[in-house]
Amino acid sequence: MLKSSPRDPAALPRLLLTLLALALLWPGLELSELNPAVLLDEGNARTMGQFLSAFWPPEHGEEFLLLLGRATLETLAIATAGMSLALLIALPASLWASRALSLSALARGGRPAWWAQALRWPVRGLLIFLRSVPEIVWALLFVRAVGLGPTAGVLAIAITYSGMLGKVYAEIFESVDPRPTRALLAAGSPRLAAFAYGVLPVAAAEMISYTVYRWECAVRASVVMGFVGAGGLGQQMDLSMRMFAGGEVASMLLTFLALVLLADQLSRFLRGRFA
Repeated sequence: MLKSSPRDPAALPRLLLTLLALALLWPGLELSELNPAVLLDEGNARTMGQFLSAFWPPEHGEEFLLLLGRATLETLAIATAGMSLALLIALPASLWASRALSLSALARGGRPAWWAQALRWPVRGLLIFLRSVPEIVWALLFVRAVGLGPTAGVLAIAITYSGMLGKVYAEIFESVDPRPTRALLAAGSPRLAAFAYGVLPVAAAEMISYTVYRWECAVRASVVMGFVGAGGLGQQMDLSMRMFAGGEVASMLLTFLALVLLADQLSRFLRGRFA
């Protein structure tokens, strides 16, 4: 006599989760007013075709290429300077927010005292605030404060990315084996020396990998922030689009693509080198 195959006990929960996901997704689609049919409309297709046809051929005049090269270097400078300022904020903040160098944890078997945890919460709250506001919002605020130009982009990247880097660095420090650090602290070593010899050698590779990845993201973000007046390729692209100079926009898009590919390859090389 053939036995019936056992029923999957997870089938009903999966079905219910699928139905719940669809029930939650449908109102979102309605609120977003997503209508893919507009892409198939004949009038819209004709308009998009005319818009794209203006992108060819890309602009390659000598004067424009000089302007394009300067905007590209400005974009790289915004990303690099912003990341440098972010590191200056993130490193001390991550040391303050992390439990890796806690002396009270050393005396209590690895668990910090309540007052030590309370002292860390203001720094953690600051890091949450810094990374919770997108860099383009900071760029809008700084454009109003310091005017148009790359300064607003540098400050926006510095603030947002300092929160991101500080949070991840603190988590990296806490994930390191604490025994070498505790041994150094128990022997009377200063905290910075214990960090330099007990935490940093193990955490350096992961820190470099994440920092390089964030620099790659900063290059992309610096282009986007240019559309709100924060300098670089984005600002030049916005000006060209306002003047309906499709050839210039095409050249800038190709340059941006090459810039992102270069940053991606450099990021991959450095992460592989130090991983």
